[in-house]
Amino acid sequence: MQSRLPPLAALTLAGRRRPRRGARPHVIYLAIGFPPAAKSSAYRMRETANQFAAAGWDVTVITLADESWEREYGLDHTLSEGVDPRIVIERLTLARADLETDIRAFSEARSLHPQQWIEQQRRQELQTFPEPVFGGWRPELEKAVLRVHRDHAADLLMTTCAPYVNLAATWRLWQEYRVPYVVDFRDGWSVDVIGGGAAFAKDSPAGRWEEKVLAEARAVWCVNEPIADFYRERYPTLRDRVRVVRNGYDEDCVPGSTHRADPAAGLTFGYLGSINFSPALLDSVLTAWRMARREHPLLAKSRFEVRGHIGAGALREANAHMELLRAAAGDSVEFGGPLAKAEVAAAYGRWDALVLMLVGGRFVTSGKVYEYAASGLPVVSAHEIDHDAATVLAGHPLWTGAVGLDPRRLADSFAVAARLAVEATDEQRAAARAHARRYTRRAQLAPAVAEATAVVTGAAATGHGSDGTSIEGGQA
Repeated sequence: MQSRLPPLAALTLAGRRRPRRGARPHVIYLAIGFPPAAKSSAYRMRETANQFAAAGWDVTVITLADESWEREYGLDHTLSEGVDPRIVIERLTLARADLETDIRAFSEARSLHPQQWIEQQRRQELQTFPEPVFGGWRPELEKAVLRVHRDHAADLLMTTCAPYVNLAATWRLWQEYRVPYVVDFRDGWSVDVIGGGAAFAKDSPAGRWEEKVLAEARAVWCVNEPIADFYRERYPTLRDRVRVVRNGYDEDCVPGSTHRADPAAGLTFGYLGSINFSPALLDSVLTAWRMARREHPLLAKSRFEVRGHIGAGALREANAHMELLRAAAGDSVEFGGPLAKAEVAAAYGRWDALVLMLVGGRFVTSGKVYEYAASGLPVVSAHEIDHDAATVLAGHPLWTGAVGLDPRRLADSFAVAARLAVEATDEQRAAARAHARRYTRRAQLAPAVAEATAVVTGAAATGHGSDGTSIEGGQA
């Protein structure tokens, strides 16, 4: 589906300085998680900002200071290398107090009663904005967007969620200066992407905030059709403004070719991504791996390498997932920690097959599924059968299929992937890459940014990638 933004004529807004003739339009991009934050959302944010810069915009990104991300998943400075140098980045000193690990900074209340301290923090945050953990950031985010706008008047505000408290700053700028805005919801707020259905009622504090902010949005981006359909049904008046903008993959993250598997030496299966699913899911996969190794000689000589972030703050690599991985070391399971973005293509290039472990169901796609599909490698799916990742992989010639999380069926998938790793032809691998090519991140984001550009300039919404090539509008 393709949704067009309202025409420029509908956006003649009082109380906001229009760009001078010949001047570049200015977009403020509220992007909490922008590089070098080591977050999966950073890839999407970077490409969005780059596409605006390539389309002729002045771009000001508002995010957090590096020290804030060091408390969470950490930093990946190789992500920053791909940020367009014309982009201005404003870094706020906001940080999650609950992720502080230096006990010398703890208050007496936190030291003596840590659980009560957390509960009190959450109550305070919810009084400011109906989002636990981040609600207390509202005043500083509002000040930041107003300050940036007053210094360099914005023609558009682009806001990406989560955190959803970004919506408060978006609304404040709209109230005071009528700056039009686009909401990149990604996973959505009122949709429960894990359990399905609504996460909260329309008449709840969060529901009232969501409804009023979305009512004035020029466009609402979602990462897949099930989430987009949820919002079309929840807010019928938004139907023509809800647009699917999938995550996609960066072409420099996948190798141009794959090495030949060596059955005599055994194969290497790989997982790359944040480990944010349940320990039970990981246990099912590791159980299946053990079963497959016992039953198939090729797998008996193979290894399973897990790479990614596990936990944040004090729980970083200190949780139930790590206990399971350590216990599986005797079955040739290795945990190597996170990978810098610059190292991702090399990892895919040395692996023989991939294991896609994902939480949720039809509302969840994940960002990594696109890289997996484009890698030219066999893919084992370890997720629910009714999952949006299966939509992306359907028709992929090296996919073993969605079989659910039963260890017996997953063990069979490991065996199929091992056979494919050894027997796949160059034509099959090329077909696998071709299957994924429509999901490049540029192909997904450039048309959406072109539509947003049309809000201000009135130009036809034909996307142009950062390399200057034309990309037709619409969802691939």
